[in-house]
Amino acid sequence: MSTRNPWPVALLIGLGAAAYTAWVLEVVLSTGLNPIETYVSELAAQDQPLGGLFRATDFTAGLLAFAGGLLGLAGLLRGGGSRRPWSVVGWAGITLFGAATAADAWLPLSCTPTVDPVCAARETAGLVPATHQAHAVSSSLAMTGALVGIVALTVAARRYRRLAPLARYGPALVALELLATVWTLSAIALFTAGRGTWALGAGQRLQVLFVALWLGLLAYSVHKERRT
Repeated sequence: MSTRNPWPVALLIGLGAAAYTAWVLEVVLSTGLNPIETYVSELAAQDQPLGGLFRATDFTAGLLAFAGGLLGLAGLLRGGGSRRPWSVVGWAGITLFGAATAADAWLPLSCTPTVDPVCAARETAGLVPATHQAHAVSSSLAMTGALVGIVALTVAARRYRRLAPLARYGPALVALELLATVWTLSAIALFTAGRGTWALGAGQRLQVLFVALWLGLLAYSVHKERRT
């Protein structure tokens, strides 16, 4: 960060990270969905009794991350940070992640394809609402933005000797996130091919968990740098 007052960025990113873990409420709430097999986004499907709650937390998480990323990017550019391209790309990635995550909340699935054979058949036949395809696009953009932000800002922290906690612990989270992403994408490909879910839900939940942990680490690093 290159701004005199980065605490709003740290606060927004930290709150966004917390909201992005709202899916863990499924541990104590009766959702009727198996977390090992189902998409995280199925918690927010329109036919789910708690769908409204999870859509609201998704929107909140996205809005907070978008605002924090945008402020971080603006502060960086105002402080002459354009000379640090890894940082610029990283904050842009966080901003994209936030915007696409917020969009996800407005483009929910209408049903749960991993547990409802009728829903899966309708999805394969193209008989579901257009929001299914739009949701797939927004979710892909969100994860692309997250991966760009995670990798680029971790590289920036080490290359430019800033955000010390992120420089120290970020690489481990990057490695874990990439492994979880490979697991998730492989499981989705197998499910789409009709070969079962292959613990798709577990892989995706690890994927979003590592994003949230990394965002929390970023928020702490920004806050700590402000104090020093």
